[in-house]
Amino acid sequence: MNALVALCHFCELHGPRTLFCTEALHPPSPANMSPLRYHLSQSTNFSLFLSSQGCRSLPASHPGFVSIDDETGIRFLSHQHPRQSQLFSVVRQACVRSLSCEVCPGREGPIFFGDEQHGFVFSHTFFIKDSLARGFQRWYSIVMVAMDRIYLINSWPFLLRHLRLTIQSLQSTALKVFDNEQGVCPQRAVRMNSGFSPAVFPHQRSGNAARSLTSLTQHQNLWASLHSSFSWLLKACGSRLTEKLLEGAPTEDTLVLIERQTEQEEEMSCWEGAEGGTSKSQRPPSESELGHDFLSDDAKLDELPGPKFRSLRHLRQVLGATEFRQLVWHVLMGNQVIWRGADPGLIQSAFTVLKSLLPVGCVRSVPYSAQYEEAYKCNFLGLSPDVPIPTHVGSSEFSVLVDVSSERSCQISVLCEDDISSLYQFTISSANTQPTDRGPTLLNKLEVALSNENLSVDVVSHCLLCLKEEWMNKVKVLFKFSKVDGRGREDTQKVLALLGATGPGEEDNVRLLKFWMTGLSKTYKSHLMTAVRGGERSPSQ
Repeated sequence: MNALVALCHFCELHGPRTLFCTEALHPPSPANMSPLRYHLSQSTNFSLFLSSQGCRSLPASHPGFVSIDDETGIRFLSHQHPRQSQLFSVVRQACVRSLSCEVCPGREGPIFFGDEQHGFVFSHTFFIKDSLARGFQRWYSIVMVAMDRIYLINSWPFLLRHLRLTIQSLQSTALKVFDNEQGVCPQRAVRMNSGFSPAVFPHQRSGNAARSLTSLTQHQNLWASLHSSFSWLLKACGSRLTEKLLEGAPTEDTLVLIERQTEQEEEMSCWEGAEGGTSKSQRPPSESELGHDFLSDDAKLDELPGPKFRSLRHLRQVLGATEFRQLVWHVLMGNQVIWRGADPGLIQSAFTVLKSLLPVGCVRSVPYSAQYEEAYKCNFLGLSPDVPIPTHVGSSEFSVLVDVSSERSCQISVLCEDDISSLYQFTISSANTQPTDRGPTLLNKLEVALSNENLSVDVVSHCLLCLKEEWMNKVKVLFKFSKVDGRGREDTQKVLALLGATGPGEEDNVRLLKFWMTGLSKTYKSHLMTAVRGGERSPSQ
């Protein structure tokens, strides 16, 4: 990440000053080695102009701290000032603004400011206890400076969460030192009893203004610790978000994934920032966390031992064409799909394969649970073998149960690990009496592709992707026509005929469209509503 992190301090004698700075240096070419040495030696000279210990972190003779990322070769360099004079000016301006005019209410907390010329700044101001300071506290800030405004704004929850941890560590350490000093010599009583003279006041204050952050925290390895913290922050923030070239507008799946990630970060920040913060194990799981496994299942699937379903075609071969069609029909209709068995890896692999049939926004999954979860919480549910199915679920036509029983009591050998049909028996049961051989149209086209052995698994995956995009576009049209415009049933029927959703399997097509409508992103729905309201206001204007 092309950014820079700095710790700033408001000195009572010299005003805002930069105390410590960490920047990322990409591997230089041989031609750039000598300028790098020049900038390093030049950066140490800035500290010669400072006359207060409170304005200084490392001595002028200190070489600074350097960490090297073995994966990328990027070096993280920390010193009192940046290595380049141009960056020194940018950081200096960010330091002054963060400790003077650009502050949030209460003077403690995060704020964002900047421009295209001098860069954009994420700043978090805070106080450190000092028994000798004016008001018994000193003012600091941690700033992150970058030229990419969008990237910095998108990283706000991440930066806020981790910078707060660093700030809380500094404050708690300094508070212990403050309490110890107050216990030895209470400064409030000393100041109340001492005489005040305007002539000697500046001399009285000059000695107290020189206390360094190391002295306030009694942390001998403070700067090395901050270097590690800032270096990790730059590395983690840089690898957290990646840029992708999108050919056209982002898909609904992309928008939903972005919204879920944002919700998770905001929820985590709220829980960690609440008074008497609750640990993750104590707080109830949120809806976004229940669906988070959509992002992580694929990564964890290869780590699970035992046999696994590799693709939709593999699942179809194991279950059989008839049972496979029945199962996929329930998935596409939005019914709850329950797998019950003793192998969590096998069940999770089945869910990973089946979830590829749906838009991301329609997936709510609990991979493996020791108790039944209601359908409004998840449409994919994995259960251990001894979990009973409630009576109302077993008799419901809106659910399907797949019982997985072991064919052999012996251990699974390596030779037959992929031969799932010889290891397990699958029993599919459902109270649904509606025939599943007519539709929906998407399922009919998918089965044609799966049954064609001339098409590879990758080709079938791209075919499914195209089918999903085709029907997702139909969902958008139907949503705009029925939900936003509020048209009647006759007009809606005409639109369905225009979309090719009528004819054989019409009822299944309509159910699919209505279910997939729940998976539309909030961004798209908000955009449509804003456009409609703007269109309603324009005639009157």
